[in-house]
Amino acid sequence: MTRTTVTRSIVPDLSTYEVWFLTGSQNLYGDETLRQVAEQSQAVVAGLQSATSIPVTVVWRPTLVDSASIKSVMLEANAAGNVIGVIAWMHTFSPAKMWIAGLDALRKPLLHLHTQADAALPYATIDMDFMNLNQAAHGDREFGYIQSRLGVARTTVVGHVSNPAVTDRIGVWARAAGGWHATHELKLARFGDNMRFVAVTEGDKTEAELRFGAQVNTWGVTELADAVHAGSDADIDALVAEYLDLYDVAPDLRPGGHRHDSLRYGAAIEVGLRGFLEDGGFSAFTTSFEDLADLRQLPGLAVQRLMADGYGFGAEGDWKTAVLVRAAAVMGAGLPGGASLMEDYTYDLTPGKELILGAHMLEVSPSLTSERARLEVHPLGIGGKEDPVRLVFTADAGPAVVVALSDMRDRFRLVANVVENVALPQPMPHLPVGHAVWKPAPDFATSAASWLTAGAAHHTVMTTQVGVEVFRDFAQMAGVELLVIDESTTLEGFQRDVRWNAAYYRLAQGL
Repeated sequence: MTRTTVTRSIVPDLSTYEVWFLTGSQNLYGDETLRQVAEQSQAVVAGLQSATSIPVTVVWRPTLVDSASIKSVMLEANAAGNVIGVIAWMHTFSPAKMWIAGLDALRKPLLHLHTQADAALPYATIDMDFMNLNQAAHGDREFGYIQSRLGVARTTVVGHVSNPAVTDRIGVWARAAGGWHATHELKLARFGDNMRFVAVTEGDKTEAELRFGAQVNTWGVTELADAVHAGSDADIDALVAEYLDLYDVAPDLRPGGHRHDSLRYGAAIEVGLRGFLEDGGFSAFTTSFEDLADLRQLPGLAVQRLMADGYGFGAEGDWKTAVLVRAAAVMGAGLPGGASLMEDYTYDLTPGKELILGAHMLEVSPSLTSERARLEVHPLGIGGKEDPVRLVFTADAGPAVVVALSDMRDRFRLVANVVENVALPQPMPHLPVGHAVWKPAPDFATSAASWLTAGAAHHTVMTTQVGVEVFRDFAQMAGVELLVIDESTTLEGFQRDVRWNAAYYRLAQGL
């Protein structure tokens, strides 16, 4: 049976974003050398443009040889809405003092590409003319000094542009820059507050806007309920038909089934919620089962489908996770897999075979599976409302990253655990929610103890699209702490990193 998917994705095409390529030199070398500098830097850009691992458009800009032009192009990059970062290369010796004002003015992510025009030395023909034209080896060192002197956050990539490892690494940075750009455009609607008496979903929304650019504000659940109940029968009918086409719908939910009205109300929630978000320009949102007003169901199906379309979401008012889900969705644009709210729910503690079962009460994105999901209705048990409809599935086996964002009073902390989603060891026919089962690196005990040591949240984003390096770059761009739990982690080393980080970030605030 051929399925027709209605595309409502708000994940951007990253190729519509630009990264500007800036080449540094100076007038000392004369016009002929500068002409060759321009030709060679254009050749480097051509190599970047041809790399399929770089999802953005790399744009060459004229060679920079003085302070005024450098500052001007940085201010221009800041103001350009489609420019998400800059790449800088000192082809020849570019005295670093001319970069001070420009670097100080730059507000977009920066990548320092330490490369040269040719991959190999021309041993048989090299002379001083060649040496004068190929000075990145010390030109970039001068540039590195001034970046460090100014405390400029940047990613440094080393190697020739013909090396796939180089272009792959630049692609990772570009995806992180896309996520950074997405959070700086993000408007988040909180329907209700966070779950009562829960600590980790609280946080400093003002600081979050400063660090991530995200605007986080509350909207009345009554406004959402009004939008839901204003949905037309025609819109609901069309959405129900789409559900029947896309999913394995339980018999009691199908037309004529005794719970078909529950499916129609789930569709009404999606019509109203999606319309509210679109009208307000929101790309992320939260709900809370403790604050549903006149809504008959806790939004489940609608939330799952909206996340699959690229919206950020956090349950129980968890706006930090909603921001992170949105960033992850954009960073993974065009790649297989997905990004979703996740929660560490329970464990398999069989010695030597320990696993983590992740889920939520309803809201896990079907973007984590390539299989056809089941659409079912089950009791929720909390919230005091009607039984909600939801998609049930198991996340695909394969590599993933689980990331949490926590407010540590004086800073935000990201904690990332490299994991491997696994196929179900045994069927779970009675688990009525979307879920994933994973093996954490380096092992269960070290992972769990490190996570607890970091004070990381129980709400996370799981991404099966990008690796931990993307989050390293994203954290650097945002100026926030990142702790990584991976194959190299030991509990003793992790505890030491946490202690050192506490001292570092306290000192850094006073520098």
